[in-house]
Amino acid sequence: MSPQIPNTFASSSIKRPVLATIATVIVLTGACSTDDELAEPRPTVPVVTTTTSTNSTTTTDAQGADATPKSDTAQPTDPTDPPNTEESTATTSPPPITEPAQDTRPDGNLFNANIALEQVINLNEPIDMAIVSGDDLAWIAERGGRVLRVDLTHGEVVETVLDISTETIPQGEQGLLGIEVSANWLYVNFTDLNGDTRVDAFRREGTGLSGERRTILTQTQPFRNHNGGDLATGPDGYLYIAFGDGGSANDPFDYGQNPEVWHGSILRIKPTPTATKPYSIPADNPYASPTSTQNGTQDTTPIGAPEVFITGVRNPWRISFDRQTGDLWIADVGQDRYEEVTVLLAANRGGAGANLGWRLREGLHEFAGDKPPGHVDPVWEYGHDQGCSVTGGFVYRGSAIAELAGSYVFGDYCTARLWAVQISSGEVLYRDFGVAVPGGSLTSFGQDANGELYTLSLDGPVSRLIQR
Repeated sequence: MSPQIPNTFASSSIKRPVLATIATVIVLTGACSTDDELAEPRPTVPVVTTTTSTNSTTTTDAQGADATPKSDTAQPTDPTDPPNTEESTATTSPPPITEPAQDTRPDGNLFNANIALEQVINLNEPIDMAIVSGDDLAWIAERGGRVLRVDLTHGEVVETVLDISTETIPQGEQGLLGIEVSANWLYVNFTDLNGDTRVDAFRREGTGLSGERRTILTQTQPFRNHNGGDLATGPDGYLYIAFGDGGSANDPFDYGQNPEVWHGSILRIKPTPTATKPYSIPADNPYASPTSTQNGTQDTTPIGAPEVFITGVRNPWRISFDRQTGDLWIADVGQDRYEEVTVLLAANRGGAGANLGWRLREGLHEFAGDKPPGHVDPVWEYGHDQGCSVTGGFVYRGSAIAELAGSYVFGDYCTARLWAVQISSGEVLYRDFGVAVPGGSLTSFGQDANGELYTLSLDGPVSRLIQR
Protein backbone atom coordinates (compact mmCIF):
# COMPACT_ATOMS: atom_id res chain seq x y z
CA MET A 1 0.00 0.00 0.00
CA SER A 2 1.10 3.38 0.00
CA PRO A 3 -0.99 6.23 1.23
CA GLN A 4 -4.49 5.50 -0.03
CA ILE A 5 -7.37 3.36 1.16
CA PRO A 6 -6.74 -0.16 -0.16
CA ASN A 7 -9.15 -1.54 -2.72
CA THR A 8 -9.48 -4.91 -1.01
CA PHE A 9 -10.94 -5.56 2.41
CA ALA A 10 -11.46 -8.70 4.45
CA SER A 11 -14.96 -10.12 4.49
CA SER A 12 -16.74 -10.01 7.86
CA SER A 13 -17.22 -13.74 7.55
CA ILE A 14 -13.49 -14.45 7.72
CA LYS A 15 -12.46 -16.16 10.94
CA ARG A 16 -10.81 -13.79 13.37
CA PRO A 17 -7.19 -14.79 14.09
CA VAL A 18 -6.49 -15.77 17.66
CA LEU A 19 -3.67 -13.29 18.04
CA ALA A 20 -6.05 -10.43 17.29
CA THR A 21 -8.70 -11.49 19.79
CA ILE A 22 -6.66 -10.95 22.93
CA ALA A 23 -7.21 -7.38 23.88
CA THR A 24 -4.19 -5.30 24.76
CA VAL A 25 -1.21 -7.40 25.78
CA ILE A 26 -0.15 -10.76 24.35
CA VAL A 27 2.79 -13.03 25.01
CA LEU A 28 3.32 -15.64 22.31
CA THR A 29 5.84 -18.45 22.51
CA GLY A 30 6.61 -21.57 20.53
CA ALA A 31 4.54 -23.16 17.81
CA CYS A 32 0.81 -23.72 17.75
CA SER A 33 -0.34 -27.00 19.29
CA THR A 34 -3.19 -29.12 18.02
CA ASP A 35 -5.48 -28.18 20.89
CA ASP A 36 -4.90 -24.45 20.58
CA GLU A 37 -7.99 -22.28 20.45
CA LEU A 38 -8.96 -22.07 16.75
CA ALA A 39 -5.71 -23.93 15.93
CA GLU A 40 -4.25 -20.81 14.30
CA PRO A 41 -0.51 -20.52 13.60
CA ARG A 42 1.31 -18.17 15.92
CA PRO A 43 4.32 -15.93 15.32
CA THR A 44 7.61 -16.82 17.00
CA VAL A 45 10.85 -14.98 17.58
CA PRO A 46 13.40 -15.70 14.84
CA VAL A 47 16.58 -17.43 15.91
CA VAL A 48 20.16 -17.20 14.72
CA THR A 49 20.44 -19.91 12.08
CA THR A 50 23.31 -18.87 9.83
CA THR A 51 26.25 -21.25 9.68
CA THR A 52 29.38 -20.35 7.81
CA SER A 53 31.82 -22.71 6.13
CA THR A 54 34.89 -22.06 4.01
CA ASN A 55 33.03 -22.05 0.71
CA SER A 56 29.44 -21.04 1.36
CA THR A 57 26.88 -19.74 3.78
CA THR A 58 23.53 -21.44 4.22
CA THR A 59 20.73 -19.54 5.87
CA THR A 60 17.74 -21.29 7.42
CA ASP A 61 14.52 -19.87 8.76
CA ALA A 62 13.18 -20.40 12.27
CA GLN A 63 11.56 -23.64 11.16
CA GLY A 64 14.87 -24.97 9.81
CA ALA A 65 14.13 -24.99 6.06
CA ASP A 66 17.28 -24.50 4.01
CA ALA A 67 17.57 -21.36 1.96
CA THR A 68 19.65 -20.95 -1.16
CA PRO A 69 23.40 -21.39 -0.53
CA LYS A 70 25.24 -18.12 -0.89
CA SER A 71 28.83 -17.76 -2.02
CA ASP A 72 31.13 -16.04 0.46
CA THR A 73 33.76 -15.38 -2.18
CA ALA A 74 34.19 -11.67 -2.81
CA GLN A 75 33.93 -10.49 -6.40
CA PRO A 76 36.22 -7.84 -7.82
CA THR A 77 34.94 -4.30 -7.99
CA ASP A 78 33.76 -3.19 -11.42
CA PRO A 79 36.84 -1.57 -12.99
CA THR A 80 34.67 1.15 -14.54
CA ASP A 81 33.81 2.42 -11.05
CA PRO A 82 36.50 4.63 -9.54
CA PRO A 83 37.00 4.43 -5.77
CA ASN A 84 34.11 6.08 -3.94
CA THR A 85 34.81 6.39 -0.23
CA GLU A 86 32.19 9.01 0.51
CA GLU A 87 29.23 6.63 0.44
CA SER A 88 30.04 3.21 1.86
CA THR A 89 32.54 0.45 2.32
CA ALA A 90 34.26 -1.09 -0.70
CA THR A 91 32.68 -4.01 -2.49
CA THR A 92 35.86 -6.08 -2.66
CA SER A 93 34.88 -7.95 0.51
CA PRO A 94 31.59 -8.53 2.31
CA PRO A 95 31.06 -5.75 4.87
CA PRO A 96 30.21 -6.56 8.48
CA ILE A 97 26.52 -6.13 9.25
CA THR A 98 26.33 -7.50 12.77
CA GLU A 99 28.07 -4.85 14.88
CA PRO A 100 26.14 -1.59 14.54
CA ALA A 101 25.60 -1.04 18.27
CA GLN A 102 25.65 2.59 19.34
CA ASP A 103 23.71 2.19 22.56
CA THR A 104 23.63 -0.78 24.91
CA ARG A 105 20.94 0.29 27.36
CA PRO A 106 18.67 -2.61 28.34
CA ASP A 107 15.25 -2.91 26.76
CA GLY A 108 12.35 -1.62 28.80
CA ASN A 109 9.16 -3.25 30.01
CA LEU A 110 6.77 -2.73 27.11
CA PHE A 111 3.74 -3.26 29.33
CA ASN A 112 4.74 -0.34 31.56
CA ALA A 113 5.28 2.08 28.66
CA ASN A 114 2.71 4.87 28.58
CA ILE A 115 2.77 7.12 25.54
CA ALA A 116 0.95 10.09 24.10
CA LEU A 117 1.29 12.09 20.88
CA GLU A 118 2.18 15.77 20.78
CA GLN A 119 1.57 17.50 17.46
CA VAL A 120 4.55 19.65 16.48
CA ILE A 121 3.68 20.93 12.99
CA ASN A 122 1.18 20.59 10.15
CA LEU A 123 2.47 20.00 6.61
CA ASN A 124 1.04 19.17 3.18
CA GLU A 125 0.83 15.37 2.98
CA PRO A 126 4.05 14.53 4.86
CA ILE A 127 5.19 11.08 3.84
CA ASP A 128 8.77 10.44 5.03
CA MET A 129 11.41 11.89 7.32
CA ALA A 130 15.19 11.68 7.43
CA ILE A 131 17.94 12.85 9.77
CA VAL A 132 20.89 14.60 8.20
CA SER A 133 24.44 14.62 9.52
CA GLY A 134 25.64 18.16 10.12
CA ASP A 135 22.12 19.55 10.32
CA ASP A 136 20.13 19.97 13.54
CA LEU A 137 16.86 20.06 11.62
CA ALA A 138 14.81 17.18 10.21
CA TRP A 139 14.23 16.75 6.49
CA ILE A 140 10.61 15.84 5.76
CA ALA A 141 9.25 14.84 2.37
CA GLU A 142 5.77 15.74 1.17
CA ARG A 143 4.05 13.44 -1.29
CA GLY A 144 3.60 16.31 -3.74
CA GLY A 145 7.35 16.49 -4.34
CA ARG A 146 8.90 18.85 -1.78
CA VAL A 147 11.60 18.10 0.79
CA LEU A 148 11.59 20.55 3.68
CA ARG A 149 14.01 21.43 6.46
CA VAL A 150 11.85 21.45 9.58
CA ASP A 151 12.59 22.70 13.09
CA LEU A 152 10.68 20.11 15.12
CA THR A 153 11.43 21.90 18.40
CA HIS A 154 9.71 25.12 17.37
CA GLY A 155 7.34 23.66 14.78
CA GLU A 156 8.62 25.72 11.86
CA VAL A 157 9.49 25.07 8.23
CA VAL A 158 12.88 26.70 7.73
CA GLU A 159 13.26 26.20 3.99
CA THR A 160 12.45 24.02 1.00
CA VAL A 161 15.49 21.90 0.16
CA LEU A 162 14.08 20.25 -2.98
CA ASP A 163 11.00 20.70 -5.13
CA ILE A 164 10.25 18.12 -7.86
CA SER A 165 6.52 18.77 -7.83
CA THR A 166 6.50 19.21 -11.63
CA GLU A 167 7.98 15.70 -12.05
CA THR A 168 5.46 13.62 -10.12
CA ILE A 169 1.73 13.27 -9.55
CA PRO A 170 0.66 12.77 -5.92
CA GLN A 171 -2.34 10.51 -6.34
CA GLY A 172 -3.25 7.09 -4.99
CA GLU A 173 0.00 5.28 -4.28
CA GLN A 174 2.12 7.58 -6.41
CA GLY A 175 4.18 10.68 -5.78
CA LEU A 176 7.31 11.32 -3.77
CA LEU A 177 7.37 8.19 -1.57
CA GLY A 178 10.67 8.02 0.29
CA ILE A 179 13.91 9.84 1.09
CA GLU A 180 17.26 8.91 2.63
CA VAL A 181 20.28 11.09 3.31
CA SER A 182 23.95 10.12 3.38
CA ALA A 183 26.96 12.25 4.22
CA ASN A 184 27.02 13.72 0.72
CA TRP A 185 23.75 12.89 -1.04
CA LEU A 186 19.99 13.13 -0.72
CA TYR A 187 18.27 10.11 -2.28
CA VAL A 188 14.64 10.37 -3.34
CA ASN A 189 12.28 7.60 -4.47
CA PHE A 190 9.34 8.82 -6.52
CA THR A 191 7.04 7.92 -9.38
CA ASP A 192 7.51 10.05 -12.48
CA LEU A 193 4.81 11.48 -14.74
CA ASN A 194 4.45 8.07 -16.41
CA GLY A 195 3.94 6.39 -13.05
CA ASP A 196 7.33 4.64 -13.15
CA THR A 197 9.77 4.49 -10.24
CA ARG A 198 12.89 6.63 -10.12
CA VAL A 199 15.56 6.84 -7.46
CA ASP A 200 17.64 10.00 -7.90
CA ALA A 201 20.61 11.36 -5.98
CA PHE A 202 21.08 15.07 -5.25
CA ARG A 203 24.46 16.32 -4.07
CA ARG A 204 24.39 17.89 -0.62
CA GLU A 205 26.12 21.18 0.07
CA GLY A 206 26.04 22.37 3.66
CA THR A 207 22.44 22.17 4.83
CA GLY A 208 21.14 22.37 1.27
CA LEU A 209 21.82 20.97 -2.20
CA SER A 210 24.42 21.93 -4.80
CA GLY A 211 22.28 21.41 -7.89
CA GLU A 212 24.15 18.28 -9.01
CA ARG A 213 21.77 15.39 -9.75
CA ARG A 214 22.13 11.80 -10.91
CA THR A 215 19.53 9.12 -11.59
CA ILE A 216 20.54 5.96 -9.70
CA LEU A 217 17.93 3.58 -11.12
CA THR A 218 14.52 3.43 -12.79
CA GLN A 219 11.83 0.77 -12.93
CA THR A 220 8.75 0.57 -15.16
CA GLN A 221 5.57 -0.01 -13.14
CA PRO A 222 2.82 -2.13 -14.75
CA PHE A 223 0.10 -0.71 -12.47
CA ARG A 224 -0.44 2.38 -10.35
CA ASN A 225 -0.27 0.68 -6.98
CA HIS A 226 2.29 -1.29 -4.96
CA ASN A 227 5.27 0.91 -5.77
CA GLY A 228 6.92 0.36 -2.40
CA GLY A 229 9.02 3.48 -2.23
CA ASP A 230 11.06 3.31 0.96
CA LEU A 231 14.80 3.87 1.23
CA ALA A 232 17.02 2.95 4.17
CA THR A 233 20.74 2.85 4.84
CA GLY A 234 21.87 -0.35 6.53
CA PRO A 235 24.57 -0.67 9.18
CA ASP A 236 26.74 -1.91 6.31
CA GLY A 237 26.48 1.50 4.64
CA TYR A 238 24.54 0.17 1.66
CA LEU A 239 21.27 1.56 0.34
CA TYR A 240 18.18 -0.66 0.63
CA ILE A 241 15.29 0.04 -1.77
CA ALA A 242 11.80 -1.42 -1.25
CA PHE A 243 9.76 -2.44 -4.30
CA GLY A 244 6.18 -3.71 -4.30
CA ASP A 245 4.99 -6.53 -6.54
CA GLY A 246 3.96 -4.21 -9.37
CA GLY A 247 0.36 -3.75 -8.37
CA SER A 248 -3.13 -4.83 -9.34
CA ALA A 249 -4.12 -7.71 -7.02
CA ASN A 250 -3.01 -11.30 -6.44
CA ASP A 251 0.43 -10.54 -7.91
CA PRO A 252 -0.70 -11.40 -11.47
CA PHE A 253 2.86 -11.77 -12.81
CA ASP A 254 4.09 -13.75 -9.79
CA TYR A 255 6.83 -11.19 -9.30
CA GLY A 256 7.09 -11.89 -5.58
CA GLN A 257 8.59 -15.32 -6.28
CA ASN A 258 10.78 -14.22 -9.18
CA PRO A 259 14.23 -13.04 -8.04
CA GLU A 260 15.12 -12.06 -11.59
CA VAL A 261 12.95 -8.93 -11.32
CA TRP A 262 13.05 -6.04 -8.88
CA HIS A 263 9.32 -6.09 -8.24
CA GLY A 264 8.34 -7.86 -5.03
CA SER A 265 11.87 -7.45 -3.68
CA ILE A 266 14.10 -5.34 -1.48
CA LEU A 267 17.26 -4.27 -3.28
CA ARG A 268 20.68 -3.62 -1.77
CA ILE A 269 23.16 -1.49 -3.69
CA LYS A 270 26.17 0.78 -3.25
CA PRO A 271 25.31 4.15 -4.84
CA THR A 272 28.16 5.67 -6.84
CA PRO A 273 26.64 8.89 -8.19
CA THR A 274 29.98 10.34 -9.32
CA ALA A 275 31.21 7.17 -11.02
CA THR A 276 30.69 5.93 -14.57
CA LYS A 277 27.90 3.68 -13.33
CA PRO A 278 25.41 5.07 -10.80
CA TYR A 279 25.73 2.12 -8.44
CA SER A 280 27.66 -1.07 -7.86
CA ILE A 281 26.66 -4.45 -6.44
CA PRO A 282 27.79 -5.55 -2.96
CA ALA A 283 29.82 -8.71 -3.46
CA ASP A 284 27.84 -10.66 -0.87
CA ASN A 285 24.39 -10.00 -2.36
CA PRO A 286 22.61 -13.35 -2.86
CA TYR A 287 22.70 -13.14 -6.66
CA ALA A 288 25.86 -11.09 -7.11
CA SER A 289 27.57 -14.12 -8.67
CA PRO A 290 24.77 -15.93 -10.55
CA THR A 291 26.82 -18.94 -11.62
CA SER A 292 29.89 -20.74 -10.37
CA THR A 293 32.18 -23.31 -11.89
CA GLN A 294 32.79 -26.77 -10.48
CA ASN A 295 34.89 -29.41 -12.24
CA GLY A 296 34.94 -27.31 -15.37
CA THR A 297 31.14 -26.98 -15.67
CA GLN A 298 28.76 -24.26 -14.62
CA ASP A 299 26.94 -24.93 -11.37
CA THR A 300 23.24 -24.54 -10.66
CA THR A 301 23.34 -21.53 -8.36
CA PRO A 302 19.92 -19.86 -8.83
CA ILE A 303 19.77 -16.92 -11.18
CA GLY A 304 18.50 -13.62 -9.87
CA ALA A 305 18.98 -9.90 -10.36
CA PRO A 306 22.25 -8.99 -8.63
CA GLU A 307 20.59 -6.04 -6.85
CA VAL A 308 17.98 -8.27 -5.17
CA PHE A 309 18.58 -8.95 -1.47
CA ILE A 310 15.16 -10.13 -0.22
CA THR A 311 12.20 -11.54 -2.17
CA GLY A 312 8.56 -12.41 -1.54
CA VAL A 313 7.19 -9.02 -0.49
CA ARG A 314 3.84 -7.63 -1.62
CA ASN A 315 4.19 -3.94 -0.84
CA PRO A 316 6.69 -3.17 1.90
CA TRP A 317 5.47 0.09 3.40
CA ARG A 318 8.43 1.13 5.48
CA ILE A 319 11.60 -0.73 6.33
CA SER A 320 14.01 0.23 9.10
CA PHE A 321 17.12 -0.93 10.91
CA ASP A 322 17.39 -1.13 14.68
CA ARG A 323 20.19 1.31 15.40
CA GLN A 324 21.39 -0.84 18.33
CA THR A 325 21.20 -4.38 16.92
CA GLY A 326 21.23 -3.81 13.16
CA ASP A 327 18.16 -6.03 12.70
CA LEU A 328 16.01 -5.22 9.67
CA TRP A 329 12.26 -4.71 10.26
CA ILE A 330 9.85 -4.89 7.32
CA ALA A 331 6.16 -3.98 7.39
CA ASP A 332 4.47 -5.62 4.39
CA VAL A 333 0.93 -4.72 3.36
CA GLY A 334 -1.35 -7.74 2.93
CA GLN A 335 -4.17 -8.32 0.51
CA ASP A 336 -7.48 -9.71 1.77
CA ARG A 337 -6.82 -10.88 5.29
CA TYR A 338 -3.52 -10.22 7.02
CA GLU A 339 -0.98 -7.45 7.55
CA GLU A 340 2.49 -8.54 8.61
CA VAL A 341 5.69 -7.43 10.29
CA THR A 342 8.93 -9.37 9.79
CA VAL A 343 12.30 -8.99 11.48
CA LEU A 344 15.47 -10.26 9.83
CA LEU A 345 18.30 -10.60 12.30
CA ALA A 346 21.65 -8.97 11.61
CA ALA A 347 23.23 -12.17 12.94
CA ASN A 348 21.58 -14.02 10.02
CA ARG A 349 23.40 -11.83 7.50
CA GLY A 350 20.58 -9.33 7.65
CA GLY A 351 18.21 -11.70 5.91
CA ALA A 352 20.29 -12.11 2.75
CA GLY A 353 18.29 -14.30 0.37
CA ALA A 354 15.25 -14.45 2.65
CA ASN A 355 11.87 -15.06 1.01
CA LEU A 356 8.92 -13.50 2.86
CA GLY A 357 6.51 -15.72 0.97
CA TRP A 358 4.18 -13.55 -1.11
CA ARG A 359 2.13 -14.65 -3.08
CA LEU A 360 2.39 -18.18 -1.76
CA ARG A 361 1.83 -16.87 1.75
CA GLU A 362 -0.11 -14.01 3.33
CA GLY A 363 1.16 -13.50 6.83
CA LEU A 364 1.41 -16.88 8.56
CA HIS A 365 -1.14 -18.43 6.21
CA GLU A 366 -1.30 -20.09 2.83
CA PHE A 367 -2.44 -17.83 0.00
CA ALA A 368 -1.46 -19.66 -3.19
CA GLY A 369 0.92 -22.40 -2.10
CA ASP A 370 3.37 -23.88 0.37
CA LYS A 371 6.31 -22.12 1.97
CA PRO A 372 9.08 -21.45 -0.55
CA PRO A 373 12.78 -22.23 0.07
CA GLY A 374 14.35 -19.70 2.37
CA HIS A 375 10.97 -18.68 3.75
CA VAL A 376 10.84 -16.49 6.85
CA ASP A 377 7.58 -16.15 8.77
CA PRO A 378 6.49 -12.75 10.08
CA VAL A 379 7.07 -12.00 13.74
CA TRP A 380 3.60 -10.43 13.92
CA GLU A 381 0.40 -10.30 11.92
CA TYR A 382 -3.04 -8.80 12.39
CA GLY A 383 -6.31 -9.34 10.60
CA HIS A 384 -8.43 -6.89 8.70
CA ASP A 385 -10.87 -6.67 11.57
CA GLN A 386 -8.10 -4.69 13.32
CA GLY A 387 -7.03 -2.49 10.42
CA CYS A 388 -6.43 -2.51 6.69
CA SER A 389 -2.86 -1.49 5.87
CA VAL A 390 0.25 -1.72 8.03
CA THR A 391 2.60 1.24 8.39
CA GLY A 392 6.07 0.30 9.56
CA GLY A 393 8.04 2.28 12.12
CA PHE A 394 11.21 1.92 14.17
CA VAL A 395 12.62 0.16 17.19
CA TYR A 396 12.58 2.84 19.87
CA ARG A 397 16.07 3.80 21.05
CA GLY A 398 15.32 7.18 22.57
CA SER A 399 15.47 8.19 26.22
CA ALA A 400 12.21 10.07 26.80
CA ILE A 401 10.15 6.87 27.26
CA ALA A 402 12.50 4.44 29.01
CA GLU A 403 10.07 1.51 29.17
CA LEU A 404 9.58 1.66 25.39
CA ALA A 405 13.25 0.92 24.70
CA GLY A 406 13.75 -2.04 22.38
CA SER A 407 10.14 -2.12 21.19
CA TYR A 408 9.27 -1.90 17.49
CA VAL A 409 6.58 0.78 17.17
CA PHE A 410 4.26 0.56 14.16
CA GLY A 411 0.62 1.13 13.29
CA ASP A 412 -2.16 0.96 10.72
CA TYR A 413 -2.85 3.52 8.01
CA CYS A 414 -6.63 3.25 8.20
CA THR A 415 -7.20 3.17 11.95
CA ALA A 416 -4.08 5.29 12.69
CA ARG A 417 -3.63 3.29 15.91
CA LEU A 418 -0.18 2.73 17.42
CA TRP A 419 1.07 -0.71 18.46
CA ALA A 420 4.40 -2.25 19.40
CA VAL A 421 6.09 -5.63 19.56
CA GLN A 422 9.20 -6.61 21.46
CA ILE A 423 11.29 -9.76 20.95
CA SER A 424 14.41 -9.32 23.10
CA SER A 425 13.07 -11.64 25.82
CA GLY A 426 12.79 -14.51 23.36
CA GLU A 427 9.01 -14.15 23.32
CA VAL A 428 6.79 -12.05 21.07
CA LEU A 429 5.34 -9.33 23.28
CA TYR A 430 2.57 -7.16 21.86
CA ARG A 431 1.00 -3.93 23.08
CA ASP A 432 -1.92 -1.86 21.79
CA PHE A 433 -1.38 1.63 23.21
CA GLY A 434 -4.94 2.76 22.59
CA VAL A 435 -3.54 5.87 20.92
CA ALA A 436 -4.45 7.16 17.45
CA VAL A 437 -2.42 9.55 15.32
CA PRO A 438 -3.80 13.11 15.06
CA GLY A 439 -5.43 13.53 11.68
CA GLY A 440 -5.59 9.79 11.05
CA SER A 441 -4.05 8.36 7.86
CA LEU A 442 -0.83 7.12 9.49
CA THR A 443 1.54 7.18 6.54
CA SER A 444 4.97 7.00 8.14
CA PHE A 445 7.21 7.33 11.17
CA GLY A 446 10.33 9.38 11.69
CA GLN A 447 13.28 8.97 14.02
CA ASP A 448 15.44 11.89 15.12
CA ALA A 449 19.14 11.86 15.96
CA ASN A 450 18.36 11.04 19.60
CA GLY A 451 16.17 8.05 18.73
CA GLU A 452 12.88 9.81 19.53
CA LEU A 453 9.97 8.87 17.29
CA TYR A 454 7.50 10.92 15.26
CA THR A 455 4.34 10.00 13.38
CA LEU A 456 3.38 11.46 10.01
CA SER A 457 -0.24 11.76 8.93
CA LEU A 458 -1.08 12.16 5.26
CA ASP A 459 -3.69 14.67 6.44
CA GLY A 460 -0.92 16.94 7.68
CA PRO A 461 0.01 16.54 11.36
CA VAL A 462 3.53 15.54 12.39
CA SER A 463 3.54 14.42 16.02
CA ARG A 464 6.13 13.39 18.61
CA LEU A 465 5.82 10.35 20.87
CA ILE A 466 6.09 11.50 24.49
CA GLN A 467 5.80 9.98 27.94
CA ARG A 468 2.26 10.07 29.28
